[in-house]
Amino acid sequence: MTEQNPELIAGRYQLVERIGQGGMGRVWRGLDQQLFGREVAVKEILFPPGMDDDDRAVLLRRFTGEARAAVTLSHPGVITVHDVVEHHGAPVIIMELIRGQSLAGAIRSSGRLPVRRVAEIGAAMLDALAEAHRARIIHRDIKPDNVLLTKDRVVLTDFGIAHLADATTKLSHSGIVIGTPQYMSPEQLDGKRPTPANDLWALGATLYHAVEGHPPFEADGLHALAVAVFTSPHRSPVHAGPLKPVLDALLTKDPAQRVSASEAAEMLASVLRCSAGPDVSAEHGPAREHAPEPDLAPTPAHRPDPRVTPVPEPAPTPVPPPSPDAAPENASAPTMPRQAPSPTPPPPTPTVPDSGSAAGTPRGPVPDRPTTPHVPVPPSENPVTLDSTADSAHRRPTPAQGRGLTRRSAILGTALAVLASGSLLTWALARDEDAAHGGTGGSGAKNPTVSVVIGVDAPLSGGLSSMGLGIRNSADLAVRTANESRHVPGVTFEIKPLDDAADPSKGASNATRFVADEKVLGVVGPLNSAVARTLVPSLARADLVNVSPGNTDPTLTLGPDWSAGHRSRPHSTYFRTIATDVDQGPFGARHLYEAKKTKLYVIDDTSAHGTALTAGLTAEFTRLGGTVVGTEQVDPAERAFAGLAVRVRSSGADAVYFGGYHDTAAPLSQQLKQAGVNIPLMGGDGIFDQQYLTQNPQAEGDLATQIGVPAEESETGRDFLARYRKANYPDPPGWYGPYAYDATWALIEAVKTLVTVNGGTLPDDARAKLSQAVSGVAFDGVTGRVAFDGDGDTVNRRLTVYVVDNGSWKAAPSTPATP
Repeated sequence: MTEQNPELIAGRYQLVERIGQGGMGRVWRGLDQQLFGREVAVKEILFPPGMDDDDRAVLLRRFTGEARAAVTLSHPGVITVHDVVEHHGAPVIIMELIRGQSLAGAIRSSGRLPVRRVAEIGAAMLDALAEAHRARIIHRDIKPDNVLLTKDRVVLTDFGIAHLADATTKLSHSGIVIGTPQYMSPEQLDGKRPTPANDLWALGATLYHAVEGHPPFEADGLHALAVAVFTSPHRSPVHAGPLKPVLDALLTKDPAQRVSASEAAEMLASVLRCSAGPDVSAEHGPAREHAPEPDLAPTPAHRPDPRVTPVPEPAPTPVPPPSPDAAPENASAPTMPRQAPSPTPPPPTPTVPDSGSAAGTPRGPVPDRPTTPHVPVPPSENPVTLDSTADSAHRRPTPAQGRGLTRRSAILGTALAVLASGSLLTWALARDEDAAHGGTGGSGAKNPTVSVVIGVDAPLSGGLSSMGLGIRNSADLAVRTANESRHVPGVTFEIKPLDDAADPSKGASNATRFVADEKVLGVVGPLNSAVARTLVPSLARADLVNVSPGNTDPTLTLGPDWSAGHRSRPHSTYFRTIATDVDQGPFGARHLYEAKKTKLYVIDDTSAHGTALTAGLTAEFTRLGGTVVGTEQVDPAERAFAGLAVRVRSSGADAVYFGGYHDTAAPLSQQLKQAGVNIPLMGGDGIFDQQYLTQNPQAEGDLATQIGVPAEESETGRDFLARYRKANYPDPPGWYGPYAYDATWALIEAVKTLVTVNGGTLPDDARAKLSQAVSGVAFDGVTGRVAFDGDGDTVNRRLTVYVVDNGSWKAAPSTPATP
């Protein structure tokens, strides 16, 4: 069909102009010649190219039946379908022409919407959905582009289009991604039979997008997005205020536990009752009363790393002007986003850990943290189920389900009670609305809620991603805990994670991104000392504080000449919650001496990491009264140690200490045992790796120190692990997760200090003042006492000794790093 073709559709509908095109529909403004030229929207459904005639015939029958069922709907919140006809073998829908703006267009033009306006939109959408569900019609593709806002209506469009899209994909086997996965429920993504619960999830995702400015889940690629929807909790909303319980209830992963339409309507009504007053949507101006310009299909506002559960940035990315072929805001063409390429698979796990402290013989681009073992998190006792498809509002629950519904009802009751609390709600709404207007808060409040972003730099891809993702998740848990408890009144926190892939070259670029975001007041990370050496200086130049849960290089806090006794702190903005290589050597010396090992042969691989370990060990061992019977340095690429084994055996040593990494230590230990030197070899965290065991079948009895202590050893650590499991993160926290939690909490406590000192508001120069505030924090964290000395190092310098027992690393009792 073209404007130049004057033919009438079905003998009555004359095309006037094409006003847009989406993935599966081309929309025209037309005139109904049999009704005195009434304006209508004419939507031509486009089948994917290459379909055979049989498939087209089946689809045509399916769609025509579905669309004609939608004709029976009569509700002000549902677009009126006047007719469904066939034209040249394709279905055509004749609908009312709505003059207004899509919700997606409103978000793009004005940013996130005020809480009250979103609650009004949600209530209207729920009313329309209830009417459709009573008619046994499921929308299947609720999203901001399918919600139209007029002067006095909120209208849902495109009933039944998604059903056609699903069938098209299955019949054509084309592999085309049709629909909008950002708003699809886990069971819908899993291909389960559609139920009204699907629409309720999509409603929650749509309202979340409206009030937060971005969808609850984002990722590059359908696979990464589906993994996030299936396994990760949605990001806790920071702008939703009293809408948060509604969003959480709608975005419950298990459809059997998801809130029903009537329950959600009651919750929204409570929000609106308690927020009666001027319509805060006035800041967005009146709805347009003229035919709108064509509207673009929704474009994700953010591009998070494709391999991780995304964390949206605070401000939406501007959208380019609409093109002539874009879908119109007053039309109902569904969107078919182009399929994003599959995420690039991470590189193979490196087998050689590279210390961030290494400076000497060049090593490959390998991590400075062992890849395994890590501290596992036991599986959740309440796994998420994704195979329940029946509508919970209409089926009879089993006894077990009944208990689940009772728990849900209790949660909903609590949420409604909170929403009904006038003073709390009034304050929450006032601060949200005033923030939107640039005010200072209602009811005499002195400050609006401000959003503080904490950056997280960690390896979210590659060989160390298991530890990096645990760091990110632990930081997120700290932020969620602070927000839920309102730990800092007037401040909400969020994280901004960036992937460094354990690559030092990415440190400076990530630092630039953190510095450029004015909401970022502090950074947690990195894991690797090598990355820290490129990240920390850039952050320091911008007065941006960072607290690392994993760096062990002493030069970061003590300066390059620390080993010669000349200490100088390079960056006053840098702190860490974990002990360092300075502590490992003395700690290992005390353990060996207390184990009656009094004669020690000391070897290192010439790296800065290795020599730092052996220098500290030698000094402490001799101070205790032990004797170093021999010292030697080896090439880290060396794998033949027969001559060295002879020298160790003749020295009479009762233990060997090696400063370096597992790839050199494993053959050294094995050849010592083969030469009859049946004494333990001890090393630092560079040999604490599963590869050390697999490469060295004679490792039994060998020892390694690991910085920090297992979380299971303390009550606070066990509580952290329990809360982490309850949050259903897809990745375990790993060894460094608890230290990342405490690092994040140190920044939160520092922000609280600034707010308190500044009379309840965050000072304008908060970034510059935060490092001084961090230096003064002191609290009991999940890893023990969290506080920092004058160099920025933790005062809680605990380490753990591990011994190879029956082929596995097992922890020995831990003591403080200092005597």
